[in-house]
Amino acid sequence: MADVNHVVLVGRLTRDAELKYTGTGSAVSKFGLAINRRRKQGEQWVDEANFFDIVVWGKTAESLTKYLTKGKQIAVDGELRQSRWEQDGQQRSRVEVHANNIQLLGAPGGGGSQGAPGRSGPGQTSSEGADDAPESSGEFVDDIPF
Repeated sequence: MADVNHVVLVGRLTRDAELKYTGTGSAVSKFGLAINRRRKQGEQWVDEANFFDIVVWGKTAESLTKYLTKGKQIAVDGELRQSRWEQDGQQRSRVEVHANNIQLLGAPGGGGSQGAPGRSGPGQTSSEGADDAPESSGEFVDDIPF
């Protein structure tokens, strides 16, 4: 059986994405993503935040960086990559999520899209029109008959 390295995360950006270019001219954008996890502590449930570093390359990085702002909710589909280096005689390492697709889900602090394109890669669906469903009524509006 082949090894599998696939991760899907939905969370909120902890900082604005930062777009840079490598020496060869490749675009790379980096940002942080916070994912809340609920766990039981004694008799009550508590939220625990987990933080992940996300890296996106190429045209996707160039086109989406302006929409990747602190507080924005997104979905990331990608893979884990580990970097290793030596610093001051100490071995260091870092695990990052290298995104293949990014889906814009909502405005900072909730709400819907800001009119930004949600498409970031092949086979990715757009979030445009996601705000058409009523939010407060709890009613789910969709064309799927089941």
